[in-house]
Amino acid sequence: MSNNISSNNPEKIHFMVKSTPPRETFHQDMTEEERNIMLQHIAYWTDKQNQGIALVFGPVLNPKAPHGLAIIEVENKAQVPKLIAEDPAVIAGVMTMESYPMKATLPK
Repeated sequence: MSNNISSNNPEKIHFMVKSTPPRETFHQDMTEEERNIMLQHIAYWTDKQNQGIALVFGPVLNPKAPHGLAIIEVENKAQVPKLIAEDPAVIAGVMTMESYPMKATLPK
Protein backbone atom coordinates (compact mmCIF):
# COMPACT_ATOMS: atom_id res chain seq x y z
CA MET A 1 0.00 0.00 0.00
CA SER A 2 1.14 3.51 -0.77
CA ASN A 3 1.90 6.06 1.92
CA ASN A 4 -0.49 8.38 0.07
CA ILE A 5 -3.23 8.00 2.69
CA SER A 6 -5.34 10.89 1.36
CA SER A 7 -6.07 9.21 -1.96
CA ASN A 8 -9.32 7.43 -2.67
CA ASN A 9 -7.25 4.77 -4.48
CA PRO A 10 -4.50 3.41 -2.20
CA GLU A 11 -2.78 1.65 -5.12
CA LYS A 12 -2.04 5.01 -6.80
CA ILE A 13 0.25 7.83 -5.77
CA HIS A 14 0.09 11.48 -6.78
CA PHE A 15 2.61 14.08 -7.83
CA MET A 16 2.49 17.76 -8.60
CA VAL A 17 4.46 18.53 -11.76
CA LYS A 18 5.51 22.12 -12.37
CA SER A 19 6.74 23.24 -15.79
CA THR A 20 8.72 26.43 -16.16
CA PRO A 21 8.94 28.30 -19.48
CA PRO A 22 12.17 29.83 -20.77
CA ARG A 23 11.03 33.40 -20.01
CA GLU A 24 8.25 35.24 -18.16
CA THR A 25 6.74 36.57 -21.40
CA PHE A 26 6.70 33.15 -23.09
CA HIS A 27 2.89 32.91 -23.32
CA GLN A 28 2.83 36.28 -25.12
CA ASP A 29 5.84 36.07 -27.43
CA MET A 30 6.31 32.44 -28.47
CA THR A 31 7.95 31.90 -31.80
CA GLU A 32 6.10 29.79 -34.36
CA GLU A 33 8.43 26.88 -33.56
CA GLU A 34 7.79 27.25 -29.81
CA ARG A 35 4.03 27.42 -30.42
CA ASN A 36 4.18 24.17 -32.42
CA ILE A 37 6.14 22.52 -29.61
CA MET A 38 3.60 23.74 -27.06
CA LEU A 39 0.77 22.28 -29.15
CA GLN A 40 2.60 18.94 -28.99
CA HIS A 41 3.05 19.45 -25.22
CA ILE A 42 -0.72 20.01 -24.81
CA ALA A 43 -1.51 16.96 -26.95
CA TYR A 44 0.91 14.87 -24.86
CA TRP A 45 -0.75 15.83 -21.57
CA THR A 46 -4.24 15.50 -23.07
CA ASP A 47 -3.33 11.92 -23.97
CA LYS A 48 -2.10 11.36 -20.41
CA GLN A 49 -5.38 12.80 -19.13
CA ASN A 50 -7.34 10.44 -21.39
CA GLN A 51 -5.30 7.56 -19.92
CA GLY A 52 -6.23 8.65 -16.39
CA ILE A 53 -2.67 9.72 -15.50
CA ALA A 54 -3.03 13.51 -15.61
CA LEU A 55 -5.95 14.40 -13.37
CA VAL A 56 -5.67 18.10 -14.22
CA PHE A 57 -3.15 20.23 -16.10
CA GLY A 58 -2.78 23.70 -17.51
CA PRO A 59 -1.05 27.05 -17.33
CA VAL A 60 -0.92 29.06 -14.11
CA LEU A 61 -1.27 32.71 -15.09
CA ASN A 62 0.86 34.22 -12.34
CA PRO A 63 2.15 37.47 -13.92
CA LYS A 64 5.39 37.36 -11.92
CA ALA A 65 6.11 33.66 -12.41
CA PRO A 66 3.97 32.00 -15.09
CA HIS A 67 4.25 28.22 -15.17
CA GLY A 68 2.36 25.05 -15.95
CA LEU A 69 0.94 22.67 -13.39
CA ALA A 70 -0.22 19.08 -13.55
CA ILE A 71 -1.52 16.75 -10.88
CA ILE A 72 -0.75 13.19 -11.91
CA GLU A 73 -1.73 9.79 -10.58
CA VAL A 74 0.72 6.93 -11.06
CA GLU A 75 1.34 3.44 -9.73
CA ASN A 76 4.94 4.13 -8.72
CA LYS A 77 7.33 7.05 -8.49
CA ALA A 78 9.58 5.63 -11.24
CA GLN A 79 6.92 6.58 -13.79
CA VAL A 80 7.28 10.30 -13.08
CA PRO A 81 10.76 10.96 -14.56
CA LYS A 82 9.76 9.02 -17.67
CA LEU A 83 6.57 11.08 -18.11
CA ILE A 84 8.62 14.27 -17.80
CA ALA A 85 11.42 13.08 -20.10
CA GLU A 86 8.93 12.16 -22.85
CA ASP A 87 7.19 15.56 -22.84
CA PRO A 88 7.82 17.23 -26.22
CA ALA A 89 8.47 20.60 -24.55
CA VAL A 90 11.15 19.06 -22.35
CA ILE A 91 12.69 17.17 -25.26
CA ALA A 92 12.86 20.43 -27.25
CA GLY A 93 14.34 22.34 -24.32
CA VAL A 94 11.38 24.75 -24.18
CA MET A 95 10.30 23.78 -20.65
CA THR A 96 11.99 22.51 -17.55
CA MET A 97 9.98 20.44 -15.10
CA GLU A 98 10.13 19.46 -11.48
CA SER A 99 7.90 17.13 -9.53
CA TYR A 100 6.95 16.61 -5.91
CA PRO A 101 4.95 13.88 -4.16
CA MET A 102 1.48 14.99 -3.16
CA LYS A 103 -1.06 13.66 -0.71
CA ALA A 104 -4.05 14.28 -2.95
CA THR A 105 -7.65 14.11 -1.83
CA LEU A 106 -9.89 13.30 -4.76
CA PRO A 107 -13.66 13.61 -5.16
CA LYS A 108 -15.60 10.42 -4.51
